[in-house]
Amino acid sequence: MVYGSRFHRVQACQVIYFLHHMRNKLLTLLSNMFSNLNLTDMETYYKVFRIEILKQINIEEIHFGIEQELTVKVAKLGCRIYEVGISYSGRTYEEGKKNQLER
Repeated sequence: MVYGSRFHRVQACQVIYFLHHMRNKLLTLLSNMFSNLNLTDMETYYKVFRIEILKQINIEEIHFGIEQELTVKVAKLGCRIYEVGISYSGRTYEEGKKNQLER
């Protein structure tokens, strides 16, 4: 499995909101504690799986919790996990940022 990390910088990218960054760090830390991994960006939507791995996972979450669910379940399977840097251009609230509760 491969995770794309917004924090392994490959080139210049737009700065993300401080509170979003801190929330991501906290959620990644908690996920790392439960999965015994050392990821830098668990909440990235850039994930690549081998089909054999996905067939072994019963996905239950239908919202943003899928990030944590996939990470923990893949870790429990003992899969090799890699992180690669990605270029990222975050959206502002005006551009359609999804989490409207943080406004």
